[in-house]
Amino acid sequence: MRALLQRVSSASVSVGDEVIGQIGSGLLILVCAMQGDDEAQADKLAAKIAKLRIFTDDAGKMNLSVRDIAGSALVVSQFTLAADTARGNRPGFSSAAAPAEGQRLYEHFARALAAQGIPLRTGRFGADMNVALVNDGPVTIWIDTAV
Repeated sequence: MRALLQRVSSASVSVGDEVIGQIGSGLLILVCAMQGDDEAQADKLAAKIAKLRIFTDDAGKMNLSVRDIAGSALVVSQFTLAADTARGNRPGFSSAAAPAEGQRLYEHFARALAAQGIPLRTGRFGADMNVALVNDGPVTIWIDTAV
């Protein structure tokens, strides 16, 4: 699985004019299931993110996790993280999991992250969403369980 994490002071996701998920301080997590991924990758990704020390402590060092700061997560599916730009100018997305499998693993990942004690909100799988965020730092981290 692939995830792009952004440390945020706030983030929200909307479908049309309706805000369907909103958080304060924490992580915006854009996530994509890849072909061949399974629950083990989703669980591994959730555990890694819950423990990742990318929030600053009193000394200004990145030493705290989202759990340590009592932060939240906004989890949004984003199949475009599977983009292959090696050939031509139009990205290919054939390495992304099929939609039904992608949705199943996205939902499993969200449950696994919640089980790590992270309060979360989600986007709507497959919907045309608008994501708004205030990137704190800015801090943006790429994680791929295949690497």
